[in-house]
Amino acid sequence: MQLLSDAGATAIEIGIPFSDPVADGPVIQKAGSRALADNISLEQILNRLATSKIDIPLVVMSYFNPIYHLGVEKFIELAQKTPIKGLIIPDLPYEHRDLVQPYLENTDIALIPLISLTSPKERIELIAKQAQGFIYAVTVNGTTGERAVFGDTIDETLTFLKQVSPVPVLAGFGISNLDHVARFANVCDGVIVGSKVVQLLHEGKHEELSAFITGASQLTR
Repeated sequence: MQLLSDAGATAIEIGIPFSDPVADGPVIQKAGSRALADNISLEQILNRLATSKIDIPLVVMSYFNPIYHLGVEKFIELAQKTPIKGLIIPDLPYEHRDLVQPYLENTDIALIPLISLTSPKERIELIAKQAQGFIYAVTVNGTTGERAVFGDTIDETLTFLKQVSPVPVLAGFGISNLDHVARFANVCDGVIVGSKVVQLLHEGKHEELSAFITGASQLTR
């Protein structure tokens, strides 16, 4: 984490391994499988993060099952002892946010909504107006991972989303090179890069990763 912070990352997403990661592409699926094979649990991760001295916010992305299995109340209690400031649950629909949101009251942890850019504008506006922290704008249909092209209407929808959102809008899913970063930096407040970071870490390419993060940081200032 310190490498990412030193390179210019403004926040770090911590992915929680799960056996059925329906929103994740092959790179993150394999990373999760490696973690599960080592018997890494959500509680272990939270306890480890509680000792972290990192000085930028952490955002946890977890499917609901590991949180439910640990207990929502216990999860929030442990998370408050860490630098975690945001929570993303990709399989928790907006209509079911009350399974978690009440436990976050009186904490400094925001429940971050994911918004598909193919959703009707009425739904985008409904979710955006109640957003906290930031909005995770999903730029592709399907799972995470590298993409060569994006939809023709993404810029228009991102512009609309920024107009109705009271919080920053960050684009994620499929962003894997500096050209992608520059493209989305023009129409939103920042980008989220997952699979590329995970792959470079797995391959031990720390210098390449640091250069990528530094370049992305400069493009999104």
